[in-house]
Amino acid sequence: MENLLDGRKISAEINAETAQRVSQLNARGISPCLVFVRVGEDPASRVYVGMKEKTAAKLGIISRTIVLPEETSQETLLSLIKDLNADPETHGILVQAPLPKQIDETIVYRSVLPNKDVDGFHPENVGKLMLGESSGFVPCTPAGVHELLRRSGKTIPGSHAVILGRGNIVGKPMAALLIQKADDANCTVTVCHSRTPNIAEICRTADILIAAMGVPEFVTGDMVKPGAIVIDVGVNRIEDPNAKNGARLVGDVAFEAVRTLAGKITPNPGGVGPMTIAMLMRNTAQAATPGRA
Repeated sequence: MENLLDGRKISAEINAETAQRVSQLNARGISPCLVFVRVGEDPASRVYVGMKEKTAAKLGIISRTIVLPEETSQETLLSLIKDLNADPETHGILVQAPLPKQIDETIVYRSVLPNKDVDGFHPENVGKLMLGESSGFVPCTPAGVHELLRRSGKTIPGSHAVILGRGNIVGKPMAALLIQKADDANCTVTVCHSRTPNIAEICRTADILIAAMGVPEFVTGDMVKPGAIVIDVGVNRIEDPNAKNGARLVGDVAFEAVRTLAGKITPNPGGVGPMTIAMLMRNTAQAATPGRA
């Protein structure tokens, strides 16, 4: 489909760039290393970490996975992170969500050193993003969406971007990226959420529509302006008696209804997901680069 914004293809381009950077670091005696910390045996977390491990191996990035029991205390996890922070051979640390209920995710993410926070969740990195300082790490999913837009062939500056969702992982950092005074941003940004009235009307004004609400197939054809770029971040499991295991994954966009209207649209799967992993790998290579702030 001509208007498909293929995340697999674009992530492969970024991964090739990262592999070259890793090779250059290797030539300087540096082996980028990313450590995954997983608490418990959440099935989705196991799959996500496994995918990240495979990509790291392909790009020449060393990865280690530390699995802690479900009952692990917050103090034990923080002690592990302290050790990883002090380890000069560990360049990036990723604590996989979700965490068990006895652990405060906010405290955990703040405990990772900003220069090893390849997820981009530490307040210092969040602050740098808001200020437009390039020395910080940008959260991987918004960074991946931004790269999709940059490489879409469409003009970004001057566009009206509507973001559905105000979460700390996607919505807020996405808005911060697109509103920056920069050649690949300079958008007018509207952030919608569950309390926003007239969402459909606002969506129809969007040149760029980014759906990250976590509501299955929320965006329908009558909500999209013809020619708009539509990015689907959502991953939702819905019941389907005809599907294997009685369920299937869908995005926040009703793809079949929207694709005939959109100027560019991401598939789901195969859109944002591969980009998120690609940006994690790029962040890790950056974290291993000497002299980086």
